[in-house]
Amino acid sequence: MCRNITELRGLEPPATGEEIEAAARQYIRKVSGLQKPPAAAVVAYEQAIAAVAEATTKLLEIVPPRRQPPPNLPPLRRPEVRARLGLS
Repeated sequence: MCRNITELRGLEPPATGEEIEAAARQYIRKVSGLQKPPAAAVVAYEQAIAAVAEATTKLLEIVPPRRQPPPNLPPLRRPEVRARLGLS
């Protein structure tokens, strides 16, 4: 379902909070079908992102390490993506 979400387990250095939130945001966008929620749903949308990010953080702390790094870098670790988003 969410082919665009990059694996975060096994990254060196470990996944950052920013990367985890970006994955959570992508997941919520996908399951809700909304790129941007209507004004009445913004709070619920952001709460869902926070809940998924928190669950992901806990999961990544528990799962065993990978023997090899994931095949693809998360988008926020790619220079061209960071440049497009205006991040340093």
